[in-house]
Amino acid sequence: MKRYLDKFKNYLEKEKNYSPHTVRNYLADIEGFSQISSAEDPNAVDYLTVRKYLAYLRQKAISKRSIARKLSSLRTFFRFLERDGYVKANPVGAIATPKLDKKLPIFLDEKSVLRLIMAPDTSFLWGARDRAILETLYTAGIRVSELVGIDISNIDFISGVVKVLGKGRIERLAPLGDKAVNAIREYLTHRNRKKWGDKKALFLNKSGKRITSRSVRRIVTRYIKDLGVKEHVSPHTLRHSFATHLLNRGADLRSVQELLGHKNLSTTQIYTHVTIERLKSVYDKAHPRA
Repeated sequence: MKRYLDKFKNYLEKEKNYSPHTVRNYLADIEGFSQISSAEDPNAVDYLTVRKYLAYLRQKAISKRSIARKLSSLRTFFRFLERDGYVKANPVGAIATPKLDKKLPIFLDEKSVLRLIMAPDTSFLWGARDRAILETLYTAGIRVSELVGIDISNIDFISGVVKVLGKGRIERLAPLGDKAVNAIREYLTHRNRKKWGDKKALFLNKSGKRITSRSVRRIVTRYIKDLGVKEHVSPHTLRHSFATHLLNRGADLRSVQELLGHKNLSTTQIYTHVTIERLKSVYDKAHPRA
């Protein structure tokens, strides 16, 4: 199995151009399947082997979403093996993906976002950095993985845009408002006085190295806790808030899709459910016959 996994890894990296994080997840899913099913040779895997594996996952109370992801990894793996002639048929091809419940994204209202962004004390380096991080996450609507990958050279301070590397290693330009640009400038002014650390990366940790996604999550959690916000808030909540606020203020769905860097419009449509729920709530409270 290992030699097939090595070939599959090369396919994901070279042909599909997937990020290291995505590749790791795919390989972990296939290795997990191999261990649980005791499948040493992909040719020995059939429809029943996969069904027994799925039954095992359900017995372990694995969520539908996780099962769907693992099944997708298997489907991609065997499709690759079938394409290159390593197996005669794809045993996952006839197995349907579990139907997932639609989960509405959690978002903050505009006042809460403003309170969160204004929470850091910008009179010192790390407070200025945190303000710039929060402003960039919300103003550009980018993923935390995209944020930590930003280099200083990726920012056009005159045009107010930042180049980010999204899913599938696809580059796109995300807009930065004046407030985000000013926050980044203030942070860099503090940082330049210190004259230390990675000169390439935009956001650094206290060791002078590129900040990690985990550190950004800790930063957001800390300020949210200080503000006493009860909802479970992560960096991705600011991306959800970005999309929801744009639609609430009249932006069209196609534009929001491009701003978010979504490949399919169906991914962006989840936010229309959020805005419809808000409108229904307003209607129920305000209409005399509701």
